[in-house]
Amino acid sequence: MRRKIRWITETAVMLALLVTLQALTKPLGQLVTGSFVNAVLAVTVLVAGLYSGITVAVISPVLAYLLGIAPQILTVPAIMVGNTVFVVLLYSIAGRSSKKIVRQVIGWVSAAAAKFAAMYAIVAWLICGVFAEGLLTSGAMKPPMLTALPATFSWPQLFTALVGGGVALLITPVLRKALRK
Repeated sequence: MRRKIRWITETAVMLALLVTLQALTKPLGQLVTGSFVNAVLAVTVLVAGLYSGITVAVISPVLAYLLGIAPQILTVPAIMVGNTVFVVLLYSIAGRSSKKIVRQVIGWVSAAAAKFAAMYAIVAWLICGVFAEGLLTSGAMKPPMLTALPATFSWPQLFTALVGGGVALLITPVLRKALRK
């Protein structure tokens, strides 16, 4: 029972932190907000574990949309997938308790690249490619959005995942140590 309560508490705190940081940093732009989001995702998975990381990765884009932080509902599934790829790969390679710096760096860079690739493929190829005509016809998307979305989900995603993951790798050892006390 204690384990379950701890999991719920850690997950809820990290989700609340992530949504709060999104709301506070939204005026600062995608590079700042995205870096904070990725840092929280990485810290969550490295400190609280895989299931907490996946939970925060999936729920946070929905909350961001409901709070008006993420303006386009069509991108929410892409963000969910990208976030999940990021936390699963980071956890799988770097591990929750891995102390080997090379493994952490490989996990961090691989997770960032995979997140970028997944999100870009879903948004640029699927949403703005395969489904574009249907979305335009139905009025769900306007032509300027078809050019803006691929740019938004391209290199900035890689940059923010690298920055956020790097920050998380620096602060995670301190957090783990503090939580053991």
